[in-house]
Amino acid sequence: MNALDHVRDFLEESPKDNRLANDRLLARLRIMTATQDQSPAERTASSDSRGDHSGETGCDRVWTIHFSPGPQLMRGGSDPLLLIRELGGLGELTATASLASLPPLAELDPERCYVAWDFILRTSASLDAIRDVFIFVEDCCELSIEPQEKPAEVETDRTALGLKEKREAQGGRRHYDSSDNSSTIRVAVTKLDQFVNLVGELVTVQARLSELSSRRDDPDITAVAEEVDRLASALRETSMNVRMMPIRATFERFRRLVHDLARDLGKEVELTIEGADTELDKTVIDQLGDPLMHLIRNSMDHGIGIPEDRRSHGKPARATIQLSARYCGASVLISVSDDGRGIDVEAVRSRAIERGLINPEAQLSDSELHSLLFQPGFSTAREVTDISGRGVGMDVVRRNIDKLRGIIDVASRPGQGTTVTLRLPLTLAIIDGLLVMVGDAYFVLPLADTLECTELSRAEIDSANGRHLINVRGKVVPYIRLREHFGITTAPPSFEQVMLVDTEDGCYGLVFDRVLGNCQTMIKSLGRVYRHMQTVSGATILGNGTVALILDPHRLVQECIRAVGPRVRGHPTLVDRVSATLSGPGKFD
Repeated sequence: MNALDHVRDFLEESPKDNRLANDRLLARLRIMTATQDQSPAERTASSDSRGDHSGETGCDRVWTIHFSPGPQLMRGGSDPLLLIRELGGLGELTATASLASLPPLAELDPERCYVAWDFILRTSASLDAIRDVFIFVEDCCELSIEPQEKPAEVETDRTALGLKEKREAQGGRRHYDSSDNSSTIRVAVTKLDQFVNLVGELVTVQARLSELSSRRDDPDITAVAEEVDRLASALRETSMNVRMMPIRATFERFRRLVHDLARDLGKEVELTIEGADTELDKTVIDQLGDPLMHLIRNSMDHGIGIPEDRRSHGKPARATIQLSARYCGASVLISVSDDGRGIDVEAVRSRAIERGLINPEAQLSDSELHSLLFQPGFSTAREVTDISGRGVGMDVVRRNIDKLRGIIDVASRPGQGTTVTLRLPLTLAIIDGLLVMVGDAYFVLPLADTLECTELSRAEIDSANGRHLINVRGKVVPYIRLREHFGITTAPPSFEQVMLVDTEDGCYGLVFDRVLGNCQTMIKSLGRVYRHMQTVSGATILGNGTVALILDPHRLVQECIRAVGPRVRGHPTLVDRVSATLSGPGKFD
């Protein structure tokens, strides 16, 4: 990146003596290439010996190559045309360009390459030599290199002709690989979304068929319903896997951001990446750019100090920001960590009191103070800069993650650093759920969050003296009655069901009337009218035509924690607060 900046200086700035910078860059290049101690003759001999690195076989082979630059390729300083010229230097090259991804002029991004290429290359070079042409851009492009098995002189003409005929037949609207032997095909995202929506509709129809078969004592209908259920489930899994993409390209794009911010702020920062091959729904990945950018900028400006400050605290001058991703059940955890100074909770508290967000006498836990950082317009910075101080960055993070039905968790230790973790669903379209009822209302619980189900008798409710607690194998677990939460006034059954769910705040119970069974659910948005209902992530249409609300257990628990009332000193979770109530009066501030 330093070399790229140096070249940009040549192009943008007035002529000046850059010999010192040149010498520094050349010295670093010699160290990286380990050629600084070689004589010219030795370097020539070495170059000659490496001339055979391609592993030439002595006979020509024909390769079909698909190359589609990603959105970040040109922003990283790479030029696709230079890569094509280098590829042409390996042998006889035939290129066909595709403009299928070219958007309308109003949506055109001048820093992005929308052209994709299909090449037919006849060369004696090996696969490794061909792949070396794209070695520095392979992570930010679509690339496939396949050998052609048929004779070169016949295959080249036949494949080129076949590719042309296919394009003419489709009017240039579709993109095909340049070989019939290729195992991949590129499909527009809009068509893929339409496919997933149709699969979701099929899931709904399948639920109606299952409902119909359960009401009729007909073995034939039951057999057909079970077979359709199996096929719909397999099709749903396949459609979801098609939308999954590795998060690597999203992570890699922030190397330039960290480099430029470190230079502007006078800091030394290294970006490390872990779990880049973790896959997420493309819809989720596309909306992660802004939240991650704001989190990194916040770490660079607020969390990481200048080298002198870090040395004075016994830390290395070069700081580290780590982007990581890993699976956790049906979710993906994406973390942004730094080894900076951590969050000054007292500064956050003072700023919140100053803005009237909290009462000066309120006793808040660190996690509750951390949550104030995501309030609109909240910032601990006293001066507004180009990087921070306006209080909009973390608010953007919260709003975007809310749209993805995600959860934000902040962990910080003074003097050691901060980690912000985003818990995101693998997909936004279809989920496995547990269908339950309260009165005449239907609800769906995401199956990935459920642990086990137990009964709650009327005697247990009465013996708790109004406290929402249940004893599960010797462990006291607080519960939330959906009947009370949603204001359902019908009479409860003598035995209610408690589903234990795993949330960010621990294990809690959700109480409802009865369990109807598992279901595959297509999530439908409730629309802007209900955008403030945080405990409900969407709705779905059941087989009998009724609407069921899809609950978000994490936010449901968090909302109940906030509604408990005055804070309990030193007890941030609902379990601790309820336990404090059991131990006697006088525990509330």
